[in-house]
Amino acid sequence: MIAVQFGVLGPLAVTTDAGEPVVVPGTKVRALLADLLTNRNQVVSADRLIDDLWGGDAPANATGALQVRVSQLRKALNDAEPGARELVESRSPGYLLRAGGVDADRFAELTRCTDVDRLTEALALWRGDAYADVADADFVRAEVTRLAEQRLAVHERLAEARLARGEHDLAAADLAELVSRHPLREGLRAVQLRALYAAGRQSEALDSYADLRDRLADELGLDPGPELVALHRKILEQDAGLSAPPKAAIIRNSLPAQLDELVGRAEALAELRTLLPRQRLVTLVGPGGVGKTRLATEAARSQSLPDGVQLVELAPLPAGDPRVAEQVLGALDTRESAGTSLSAADRLAAALCHRQLLLVLDNCEHVIEPVAELVARLLRDAPGVSVLATSREPLGLTGELLWEVPPLSVPEDGDLDAVRRSAAARLFAARAAAQQRGFRLDGRTAPAVAQLCRRLDGLPLALELAATRVRSLGVLGVVDRLDDRFRLLTTQQRDVPPRQRTLTAVIGWSWDLLDETDRLVLARLAVFSDGCTPEAAEQVCRTDLDTLARLVDRSLVVLDDSGVGPRYRLLESVAAFCLDRLTDAEEVRGRHAAYYTELAERADPLLRGGDQQRWLALLDAETANLRSALVHGGGLRLAIALSWYWYLRGRLTEARQALAMPDPEHESRAAAWRVGFALLQGDPIVPAELRAALAGDPDGRGAWFAATAVIDHSDLALASELLPTAVADPWTEAAVLSSRAKIAHANGDQAALEHAATRSAALFASIGDRWGRLQATEWVGGLADMRGEHERAAALHREGLRWAEELALWPQVCSELSWLAWLAVQTRDYAQGRELAERAYQLAVEQASPSALVFAEMSLGMAARRDGKLDVAVAHLTHLVEQGRAETQPALYLPMILVELGYAVEQGGDPDAALALHIEAFEAAVAIATPRDAVNTLEGMASAVRSPEVAARLLGAAAAARLAAQAPAAPAERDDTDRVAARVLAALGRERFDALVAEGAKLSPGEARAQL
Repeated sequence: MIAVQFGVLGPLAVTTDAGEPVVVPGTKVRALLADLLTNRNQVVSADRLIDDLWGGDAPANATGALQVRVSQLRKALNDAEPGARELVESRSPGYLLRAGGVDADRFAELTRCTDVDRLTEALALWRGDAYADVADADFVRAEVTRLAEQRLAVHERLAEARLARGEHDLAAADLAELVSRHPLREGLRAVQLRALYAAGRQSEALDSYADLRDRLADELGLDPGPELVALHRKILEQDAGLSAPPKAAIIRNSLPAQLDELVGRAEALAELRTLLPRQRLVTLVGPGGVGKTRLATEAARSQSLPDGVQLVELAPLPAGDPRVAEQVLGALDTRESAGTSLSAADRLAAALCHRQLLLVLDNCEHVIEPVAELVARLLRDAPGVSVLATSREPLGLTGELLWEVPPLSVPEDGDLDAVRRSAAARLFAARAAAQQRGFRLDGRTAPAVAQLCRRLDGLPLALELAATRVRSLGVLGVVDRLDDRFRLLTTQQRDVPPRQRTLTAVIGWSWDLLDETDRLVLARLAVFSDGCTPEAAEQVCRTDLDTLARLVDRSLVVLDDSGVGPRYRLLESVAAFCLDRLTDAEEVRGRHAAYYTELAERADPLLRGGDQQRWLALLDAETANLRSALVHGGGLRLAIALSWYWYLRGRLTEARQALAMPDPEHESRAAAWRVGFALLQGDPIVPAELRAALAGDPDGRGAWFAATAVIDHSDLALASELLPTAVADPWTEAAVLSSRAKIAHANGDQAALEHAATRSAALFASIGDRWGRLQATEWVGGLADMRGEHERAAALHREGLRWAEELALWPQVCSELSWLAWLAVQTRDYAQGRELAERAYQLAVEQASPSALVFAEMSLGMAARRDGKLDVAVAHLTHLVEQGRAETQPALYLPMILVELGYAVEQGGDPDAALALHIEAFEAAVAIATPRDAVNTLEGMASAVRSPEVAARLLGAAAAARLAAQAPAAPAERDDTDRVAARVLAALGRERFDALVAEGAKLSPGEARAQL
């Protein structure tokens, strides 16, 4: 989200993320902003805004006046922070302000805590009365009252917290002014009475009670409430429960002061603050540098216990040192008395057995055994003690709640809004700005920051180390040097422990705690890219699940169970550290390549059956490993095994490059696939080379693949010739039939289309291949469309769309959306057609799918023309015509588009230009042997020819051809022929018209064309 901060706890204030004030001009514009802030992140109707701003004095054009104020507000925000105008959105029926940084929201967040520091920080946000400069406006009055009440309640809670800490004088001083301003508020009086009494000022406490009693009687005719009466009685009786605790009993929190903001952990903090009062042992686990210590101290800071919170740093102890109890005693400032014979653990248990406190044990991993032993003792013998531990591995105790601290979220791309939403990017930006005052997260720096965050896995310490280099290298320089991260990511900050001054030291701390076997396995895991399955880890690393589990427990390996199956992952920095220490890299990479080659060969046939979706997902998860295996030994054998997977996923360039690797042993199997991918990417057809490549194909699948690619080059005859006639398995037979159905559809051969499409669909259904069923069903739907069965066709394509989406076959999703758009246009639902075509077009652009783009734009042009938007239609259709003409052979879609463009030009008033387009369409249909398209051109010629006699004959020829082909015109097509027929009929009269139509019905399409 754009970084703009809004202040409402005082006069209205707006600042950039860098703290620069934003000037919001004009009383009405400020009132508008206040109104939107009062209802932030919600739509406020225009009518309500007009009423709030002007009441009964609204201008004549109130809507226009509101739009002017909205524009002024957007300009003010955008001038201060580029892109901030987008925060004010137009949403029916009004406007919405996207506001993420509002001081009132921060106030509410801080007031969820009970400790003095947070409550003090919350009250410090106030700069005066809420919405001070617009507080009299009716629309803000309820919000002002609510915030003022919250403010008073927080004052009361702060005073209670100060009393719990023994700060009675300070609490009494704070309350004096508040009570004078709110003399009838009994809650404030109660806290004041207790503070005064505990501070030894009993007479003042009694005077304050008497003042409240008199005011209530005089002004309201009431008596004090029963709770206050009871407190007054206890003061008179000098109840011991009201006395201040002895100073020795007050243990101050030992947590370090907060030096900077904790970024990106709001949800984690909220969850931990809820957990800690309910759980006696919580262990924060995670890799080094993920921010366990900082999160633990901030979560502990909010806890309110009678004996406070005590932080114990265990990092200074040597690895395996048993003196953990002594370290805790030292932190508690508990000294050993002369002559005692008790052990340190006994003395600690005795000291804490009656205390109620939270013990924060930081950095336990290197002394994990003595820590576990001590914590078990304290949980048993000191029932009032809770423990919050940070460690790179669990303590392994009964009742332990493990809370894994994840890295910060990283941006998926370099989009500025996406980067600003990322916690990792916000942390880096905040720390970089602290090092270099001029640093800003904007459109220029966002892509580099996004890349840096991803490369550093969102690890807070690594991001903070990187931020220290921005001053000398700039953010682009830091990103450029990430391949040498261990030299780059160091700091000279003197208040940082040595183990956290370099990235090497952070990871090395954990590495040094491993035995040799675990180090070897961890180093071998670094050869995997983007993680691996347990099976892969066992085979490639030659290890067992117990070793892997130990590495997970020590936070060096991450177990990711969010995908199709569990995967072990290394953070990129951990992997880089381990690769430098891998001693048998060549042997391990060889096993890695062999494992993934065997996996791909196992998957290839299963991608053509009922488990297709599962195996697609499995290979998707292994994409990075498969790419790595290709260059480390998998070679052409692996590329052939992956060819069908790459096609299904639309990775044509990747497939083509991999299949170009030299390997004489596998060349004959690769040739057909290689030429097929080349044709799909637009390479010209060289028939001799194509036939030679297909000659060595062993099973017909490669030959089918290449022949099908020829169809997209509009050479239907060559494609028919190249399709295998003898196939070895049902899947290849079904695939060949699907391609023959596509050719039959283009030729308008309904009998061949019906046979091939239905047989293909049945075969694919028996095999369980949903991709195949999708292909075959497309042409069954095409046949229904040709026969005028549009509802059935739409149902088939909706089913195909569902299959394509489930399989994540996005180019096919585009095609199915375009089919549905086409059918909507044919049935006169132009709005639906345009909506579906726009969805298809947008997706086709994202997927860079040329054929899907053509189909989608074709539907956009047709929908626009039929809906009377001729300029839009001509723009789309002209673009497609130019593209189709540029092909070596006329594109299959060219005749249809020329006809549609001809209609648009004719309706625009240029029948001669339209006639030329229709004649060109006829010649293109003849050239590529698509007789169905030739029929459409005859109807188009009739619309543009100046002679009504010729037009009538053309209409008769077209109608006869449609009847012979059993291809009735769709409703939208009938609209064109009916329009033309009505015009010709008016010119000729019924008798002459019918006679000429009958004459035309005797002509073939070629003879009809010769009439011109």
